[in-house]
Amino acid sequence: MPDHFSSNSAHQNADIAVVGAGIIGVACALQLARQGLRVVVIDQQEPGQGASFGNAGHLATEQVFPIADLSILKRLPAMLMDPMGPLRLDWKYMPRALPWFTRLLLNLRPAPFQRTVAGIRALNESSLDAWHRLLDGIDCPGLMREDGSLLVYERPESRPALQALQARMRQQQVPVEFWEAKAVHETAPQLSEQIQGGLFFPATGHFIDPYRVVCELVNAARTCGVQFLTQQVTGGHLNETGVSLVTPQGRVTARRVVIACGAHSAKLTADLTGKKVPLDTERGYHLMLPHEHDRLPFAVTSLERKFIMTPMTDGLRLAGTVEFAGLQAPPSMERAWQLHRLSKGLFRRDLNAQAATPWMGFRPSLPDSLPIIDKVGDGKVLLAFGHQHLGLTQAAVTAELIAQLAGATSAHALPELHPYRLDRF
Repeated sequence: MPDHFSSNSAHQNADIAVVGAGIIGVACALQLARQGLRVVVIDQQEPGQGASFGNAGHLATEQVFPIADLSILKRLPAMLMDPMGPLRLDWKYMPRALPWFTRLLLNLRPAPFQRTVAGIRALNESSLDAWHRLLDGIDCPGLMREDGSLLVYERPESRPALQALQARMRQQQVPVEFWEAKAVHETAPQLSEQIQGGLFFPATGHFIDPYRVVCELVNAARTCGVQFLTQQVTGGHLNETGVSLVTPQGRVTARRVVIACGAHSAKLTADLTGKKVPLDTERGYHLMLPHEHDRLPFAVTSLERKFIMTPMTDGLRLAGTVEFAGLQAPPSMERAWQLHRLSKGLFRRDLNAQAATPWMGFRPSLPDSLPIIDKVGDGKVLLAFGHQHLGLTQAAVTAELIAQLAGATSAHALPELHPYRLDRF
């Protein structure tokens, strides 16, 4: 990231203040600045240092189903007892998480479940085209690879479950192909012979360096006049002329605000709208293996082991696992190292974990697995958060929707905004 990250005060009377310098906030800032608006981005960290820094890099257009299904009830004991399980609930956090999980289960009833799937699918179907427009506009199309992705299985008894998943995805018009073992090994020859086959998703992709994507967007935004402030927004209120945001360094004023600070968005949303949002966080982990290059041609996920491996410029990123433990508990980096143990047996030769680096970040999740993308507070407050593990995938289309809410016209067909409104809660 360039070392001239601004902390000056030349931001008074901006047209729009964007709170949050992750991939969604930065993409929104760039789109808004291109409309001729004066934009300031505020974050307590430098751009891309939150969840955007360590995501799996996978453009997961195939993931149209909610983050959980009714089997979560059967898994609850394991979630509480197994600290290394793929889906973990910290027992100390359970009292706070219980209302959120209750709402999640209610949203798994047929009617709300179908609304969720339709809402996720609408964003995902528009996401890659939106990313093309955004990256082409900053002359960085090479950061995105559209080589597809693969979900593999190892146990013969897993085949019926995989075929059932294929059928469900086809019902949702997700492009998917069933690959037998021969096709898998011809395309990814370093995978183990024990791989039985998998599902290939041709309409997916990945970023070769997710953090660089943020940096390039920041550079383009600065060229458009966007200012970046390293300040923590601790509160705010609406007034006749717009929005006043409180930081330890003073107040930031703007005609409008975009709340795009991910898992940290609930308090500011409540301050400015009076609405308590049921926002929680999926704590995600990754392990970056810098000595692993050319092992995989695209992102590969293990059905049984429940994690993903994405090839990047700086090595191979192992990512996955979901942990519900809130924003305050320290990270359990052993969960990141567990990803390397999970990889053993997936390749003909085990992955090299020398100099590997672990990471943890907060994915903002709402109980219906849909983000909030809306305009409230007499048009002064724009909302763009709650994308759970699809923030990277949906960032560019979300930015276009926010620009539309801010008054820009679009030459492209964009998803209808009703499923993402704040007042659904």
